[in-house]
Amino acid sequence: MSHSYRVLAVACLVAGPLWTHAYAAAIEQTPAAAPVPPTGAAAPAIAQTPAAAPTFPGIPTPQSALPDAQSAATAAPDTLAEVVVQAPEPVYVAPTLRDRIGRIWAPVKIDGKGPFRLVLDTGASHSAITSRVANRVDDASAQLVNVLLHGVTGSAVVPALKVRSMEVGDMLIEPTTLPIVADAFGGAEGVLGREGLMEKRIFADFGADVLTIAKSHGKRAPPGYKTIPLTLTGAGLLAADVRIGSVKVRAIIDTGGEQSVGNLALLEALKRHADKDYISENIIGVTLDEQRTKYIRVPPITMGSLKLYNVHVAFGDMELFEHWKYDSTPTLLIGMDVLGLFDKLIIDYKMREMQIRMRGDEGGGVQVHTDSDEFFMHRGS
Repeated sequence: MSHSYRVLAVACLVAGPLWTHAYAAAIEQTPAAAPVPPTGAAAPAIAQTPAAAPTFPGIPTPQSALPDAQSAATAAPDTLAEVVVQAPEPVYVAPTLRDRIGRIWAPVKIDGKGPFRLVLDTGASHSAITSRVANRVDDASAQLVNVLLHGVTGSAVVPALKVRSMEVGDMLIEPTTLPIVADAFGGAEGVLGREGLMEKRIFADFGADVLTIAKSHGKRAPPGYKTIPLTLTGAGLLAADVRIGSVKVRAIIDTGGEQSVGNLALLEALKRHADKDYISENIIGVTLDEQRTKYIRVPPITMGSLKLYNVHVAFGDMELFEHWKYDSTPTLLIGMDVLGLFDKLIIDYKMREMQIRMRGDEGGGVQVHTDSDEFFMHRGS
């Protein structure tokens, strides 16, 4: 059985098998020739280079270099269905439910304009925007460049806009360069990466639709929360040491990814214990390139005092793992299919820990057990 899934750095509501995933980006800068249309799937690195001349008029970028929502849709397989996000919907955070993957949105001002609705993506080293945002932000002083964008399934050269500042909550980034990516975010206007989060505390209340990004003051977890210790990798990623069955795994916290994704080293380590049945998927990157994966139910995941059952993971030879040099070590990107199951989620970069409070409702799908209680979280299998 074969399906296609979108892995487009941000959220779409889904009809049938349609997933989105973080594009994760790091940025390098180099002098650029003429802009090159995207040829590989998005990934987290951006080779940046001053562009000779504006590659799009004013900022409306040519369709060949910057796919918009319509061209993105036509580039996708005919079997892929999308549903436009419609009101009423959460403004800041949406929980993971049986028929919907959760999402975290941040209201971000760029050069004093906005706020724009960007998906918070701890797996992305750099922020990115759509062409519509670039149109609104652009002024006579804006400098255009070409950047090499590395994403989950590949890499591509895309246009980018240099801006003076980005601001949300207590976070201020100035100046920065924002890749202009395909407009396929299902209501969001880009991605807020982790470049300004290193000393911050992110608080997402899925029940009350509240998102706070503030300076970390080293607060321990409130009563009723579970704490998951994290480490900061050399690439700036927050990771937890977990076990899947008996296998030790490096688990990267990826709030921009809809679906949890594992590398082939993890699949090989689990081959005797994971389900033999699987669904074949195509994951589509932010530059609309595809990667074939196997969607498999894995053994229980032990994460601190939590144990998660009935979790499904997409496995594939993703370029992103090679870029991070995690292609030979069992590694898992934990996406919003898991992170959106909790009632409240705190990610504290300064404390290097994730603090979570469980949801009390019951439903089919992923089961989350603690050392003292059992919770059944909404996420259909």
